[in-house]
Amino acid sequence: MSHEIAIAGRAIGREQPPFLIAEMSGNHNQSLARALEIVEAAARAGAHALKIQTYTADTMTLDLDEGEFHIEHPLWGGQSLHQLYQQAYTPWEWHQPIFERARELGMIAFSTPFDETAVDFLEGLEVPAYKIASFENSDLPLIRKVAATGKPMIISTGMATVAELDESVRVARAAGCRDLVLLKCTSTYPATPENSNLLTLPHLRDLFACVVGLSDHTMGIGVSVAGVALGATVIEKHFTLRRADGGVDATFSLEPEEFAQLRVETERAWQALGRVRYGPSEAERPSIIFRRSLYVVRDMRAGEAFSRDNLRAIRPGLGLPPGELDTLLGKRVARDVKRGTPASWELLG
Repeated sequence: MSHEIAIAGRAIGREQPPFLIAEMSGNHNQSLARALEIVEAAARAGAHALKIQTYTADTMTLDLDEGEFHIEHPLWGGQSLHQLYQQAYTPWEWHQPIFERARELGMIAFSTPFDETAVDFLEGLEVPAYKIASFENSDLPLIRKVAATGKPMIISTGMATVAELDESVRVARAAGCRDLVLLKCTSTYPATPENSNLLTLPHLRDLFACVVGLSDHTMGIGVSVAGVALGATVIEKHFTLRRADGGVDATFSLEPEEFAQLRVETERAWQALGRVRYGPSEAERPSIIFRRSLYVVRDMRAGEAFSRDNLRAIRPGLGLPPGELDTLLGKRVARDVKRGTPASWELLG
């Protein structure tokens, strides 16, 4: 089972802190200056990677505004699919300056291609990895094309059945993908915690023997933190400067301060996982003294018997364990004993 992969030399897996991807999507609002500002804000917030999307309205759909080509959706309704993608797409000539700025700031920069021409274009920019979106996870020709590059693949699993995922993973591996990450994803915008079903994460990891993560469309960071606790080693969140600025995905995107908190809290969750262990840790050993133990609580004369009046379980923990109380009751001490003496077998002579 593969518990670790590498993207651009960075190890990703259960032995590493969570790998955080800031997804710009269409939150640039068709401004390159804003796109670069988003890149800079993501780096300051602690993102390990910056991801965009590579398509045009014409590679996504037909320029029709009728029937199934017209959108009825709380966020994007009232327009055609073509109009939405025209508004949301990242111009291809912006890719290189966006990627260069991200790399300058220490982030890994890559993209989600939506058709084979996008893969060819991104190969020219030497991206170090590829993402397959949930809506394309059954596009086997696209998966085959991406896998043939030999670069790490991150596939969102939204809406896919186990059978569909099995086919997609088999195709990817057969076509040359060696490093694979599957992201649990709920393809609603925004998603709700109730529909996140994070218990799928360990099942997904074991079923496909790969690194797993979470593409999280919920509000806030709580679901992502829970995902790390269940084995997610990659977290992808949409990112914007300010939700109030609007944008196609702004509603369910994190602002910089929230993303910085995501970095802190997911890393804490990962640190807290540790391993299965019982008994005091090295850090806990100094606290053992604060356990309860049996102490003499009244002065006793030689030959006097222990009773509940002169023997009690109190702190600190230097006496016999409280479980020995019944054994000691009625036993006589061999010498005078002062109040505050820890109980021990030696007191019996």
